[in-house]
Amino acid sequence: MKTTLDIPDKIFRRAKSQAAEQGIPLRQFVVEAIEQKLRDAPPSSQKPWMKHIGKLKHLRKETARIDKFIEDAFEAIEPELWK
Repeated sequence: MKTTLDIPDKIFRRAKSQAAEQGIPLRQFVVEAIEQKLRDAPPSSQKPWMKHIGKLKHLRKETARIDKFIEDAFEAIEPELWK
């Protein structure tokens, strides 16, 4: 299938240069780049942000420690609000 793409000049020059270094036509370079992008993409049923769930679990104790420190500081500043 033929199509027309609007590629920024800087990216076009880099792609053309990379293709030349690899000894392949620009068309092949672009097709391979698209194939790789599609291969690396998460399945459409999976939300991209889901891969980050639980990544900060190791900070829960530190967060609790900081929350306790803040609570103690506010209690010292305005003790009547914490009774």
